[in-house]
Amino acid sequence: MCRHLAYLGPPLALSRLLFEAPHALVRQSWAPKDMRGGGTINADGFGVGWYPAAGHPVRYRSDRPMWADASLPGLVAATAAGALLAAVRSATETMPVTSTAAAPFTEGPWLFSHNGVVAGWPDTVTSLAARLPTRDLLTLDAPTDSALLWALVRHRLRAGDTPAAAVAATVAEVSAAAPGSRLNLLLTDGASIAASTVGHALSVRHGDGSVLVSSEPLDDDPGWRAVPDGHLLVAGPAGLHLTPLGRT
Repeated sequence: MCRHLAYLGPPLALSRLLFEAPHALVRQSWAPKDMRGGGTINADGFGVGWYPAAGHPVRYRSDRPMWADASLPGLVAATAAGALLAAVRSATETMPVTSTAAAPFTEGPWLFSHNGVVAGWPDTVTSLAARLPTRDLLTLDAPTDSALLWALVRHRLRAGDTPAAAVAATVAEVSAAAPGSRLNLLLTDGASIAASTVGHALSVRHGDGSVLVSSEPLDDDPGWRAVPDGHLLVAGPAGLHLTPLGRT
């Protein structure tokens, strides 16, 4: 399994969440607390996407472990943003370890990540992939389940779905086609966050004009709240909403 997080709120140095918190994302890469579904560490690449003052997000990805990138600590200490999404990867067996396979995936204002696995990959979801435009299949970031999930979500966003609807519908389709999949999706446009919990943990901390969503809490702050399995979370600095998947 992988680990991911998203933040919206007052600008802060990216290092606060990635390196400085007691259980920051870099620590989750080598000392995760909850690796249900397989794996021991998240060493198969990482990615960070953040939103500058104006324009589309900036992204930095690597196929190396987060702790092994000597340039990253200085970069994120010198970079502040009010919105970001970051992830560390534990590659599913048979899937490639390349920088393009690491989240976040992006197009336009969107950043996307997947923590989990599509059961029976790829045979179980070939019918869903066949519905996508041929060009989308030919230009997948990588031949992985996460990249296909992004293509499915993105296709719905392009068609006008809200972020919540795009995530919920994709989870429903893939769950039906590939029962037993772990589908913990995380999507942001820099203004709101949509996230699903299917088969793995997610926690949220909200207050003081900010919201932080993470696979594992970054510290012992009592404000952290576990998101129940089988739910859709829609969150922003002003508030959050939880809905059971299937009722959206």
